[in-house]
Amino acid sequence: MCLGVPGRVIETFDRDGVRIATVDFGDVRREACLAYAPEVEAGMHVVVHLGFAIGVVNADEAERSHTLLGEIGVIR
Repeated sequence: MCLGVPGRVIETFDRDGVRIATVDFGDVRREACLAYAPEVEAGMHVVVHLGFAIGVVNADEAERSHTLLGEIGVIR
């Protein structure tokens, strides 16, 4: 089973020619590669899987997904 988790992009930056984002998942922040979502900017919401932002979602959808994942105990 694959799980993509929604989060809000805090900042973007380049590391050795690769765009990276710091993503806030509510109780934790992690870095994610933006190779598959090059249009992402700070303030946007993304779905992250295995350290890669794999898509952009709107804030409402991100919140809804985050709530559901919390209810089933996948995230806090």
